[in-house]
Formats: sequence, structure tokens, C-alpha cells
Amino acid sequence: MKIVILDSETVSRGGDVSLEGITSLGESEVYGFTPNDEVADKIGDADAVICNKCLITEEVFSKCPNLKYVGLFATGYNNVDLKAADKHGASVCNVPAYSTDSVAQHTFALILNHFNKIRAYADTVDNGDWVNYKLFTYFYIPTYELKGMRIGIIGYGSIGRRVAEIARVFGMEVVTYTRSPEKVGDGAKAVSLDELLRTSDVVTMHCPLNEQTKEMINKEALEKMKPTAYFVNTARGGVVNEYDLADALNNEVIAGAGIDALTFEPMREDCPLRNAKNATITPHIAWAPKQTRIRLLEVVSANLKAWINGKPQNVVNGK
Repeated sequence: MKIVILDSETVSRGGDVSLEGITSLGESEVYGFTPNDEVADKIGDADAVICNKCLITEEVFSKCPNLKYVGLFATGYNNVDLKAADKHGASVCNVPAYSTDSVAQHTFALILNHFNKIRAYADTVDNGDWVNYKLFTYFYIPTYELKGMRIGIIGYGSIGRRVAEIARVFGMEVVTYTRSPEKVGDGAKAVSLDELLRTSDVVTMHCPLNEQTKEMINKEALEKMKPTAYFVNTARGGVVNEYDLADALNNEVIAGAGIDALTFEPMREDCPLRNAKNATITPHIAWAPKQTRIRLLEVVSANLKAWINGKPQNVVNGK
């Protein structure tokens, strides 16, 4: 069996984590990066392809008739044409819930950076303000306790629930907007999206990107939020209209935003959020601690092995 890995650098940079669990399962070709217009050529006559964000389209399946397995270095699978996979008899397998703790951790890193002004105060120290100050401290940039604040979590899967657990440790009130409010059951209050937006001090996204969630945070939604509210997106860039968010930040409709996912990645030079006021942007790293990537690769290899043995797991399409 022939296996092709298209974008190994998205999970292993400089060999810091091993791909041997995958490459040991068959004849393997490993590419660090593959432009989308080279995907079909790189796959060639392979039986299985493993990738993170490369587009696996109808054209790819048509040009690669041996391709019967698409394994993802990710939970999301919107880069794969599932209907085409079904048509060509290919299984598409993802890795659910591997990054729950790391994404929740990064979510709070962004929240704490905003309310404790970590970056702002560190910059003052770097600029010499503390060296030149007469007292042992200064606090001219206001900071805030999270205790007593309301956090609104949009999407209440494994990551949303972990965020809620951490929020409760800080003494925050948790509300959520979810498509399955009857399954909340852990003390969080399920509310309408309108109520969540109007009443939350922090609004954080933890939902998948689909037709229902695409650009659900737009001008109308942002204008419902408190002017003191902080917005966090560690989910998918497409759930936010970035032009509307940039306008809201620049016009102080909301107080700030922490962003780890953009509609177009890598960031485009003309991204509207690039220089937006009070925006903290990280390069899609919430999922990427080394321990998390090791866990991811263990499941990717287990998925491929299960498919080889005729018992596919974590299948997201009909095959």
C-alpha cells in the first residue's frame, strides 16, 4: 500500500514529533508542504493520503483513481469534498477532541492577556517605564478580575465544556448557545444567541464551521454586544465576518478581540484585522503544543491502521 503525506510541516517541524507511526504502515512519501495545484500530482497512484489543510476535491479524486482513504491531521474536514469521496468510494477520517485542553488553555491565555493587560504592561517595562518610576508599582492601565463576569460560549462540545470548567474556577457565570441545549447538563445555562450576545462580558467561539455558523458573528451580532465585551475566536476563521469585526474594534463597539483563526491562512497582507484596534492575533497555534501533536499523530496512525484492517474509525463521510 502506498501512503502520501502532503503537509507534514503542519504537525512536525524539524522532526520534533515522529511520523513513523504512519510511515511504517506502507510505502510512504512525505512532503513538508504541497500547494493545492500540486495535490493530485503528489498523490499520484497512492491508496491513502494524509493531510491537514490541502484541498481534496472532486478533481483530485478523479485524477487519483487508487485513492480510497483520506486521513486528516485535524478535527475539521471542510477541505475535503465529502460527496466526491463518497462517489469515489473513499473513507475520510478525522481526529476528534484531541486538542480540547490546549485550545481551552489558549482561549484563557487570550482572555487573561486582555483583562490583566499582560502584553501592555510588559511593553511598558521593555520601554523603561518601571526603571524610571518612583514607586514600586504602577497601574495606570486598568485591569479586571474575571470573578463575577459572564462568559458566553458559542458551541458546547468538548472544548466549550472545558472552557466552561476553567471559567467556573475563576468564578465566572457560564451561559451557552448550542444546537443541543437539552444536553448541556453541567450547570451552564443554555440561552438564545441574542441573550448571550447582549449579556456576556466574554463571548468565545467553539463551534464548527458550516452553513449555519458561517459569519454568524457579523455587524448585527457585534452591535448587540456590550461595549466592554471581549470577543475570542479559537474555532474557525469563517465563523466571523472579519471586516465587521475590524470595524467594531476600530469604532469601539466592543473592547477587544483575541483571534487564533482567520478566514484565509496564512494571514493575507490586506487582512482587515491585521491592524485593528485592541486585536490580539496568534497564528493558529491554540491546538499546537507538542503533547497535543503527539496525541494527534497517535490517532492519525490508529485511524489508518483501522482502515487497513477493514474496520475504519472516526469516519466523517458515508464510507
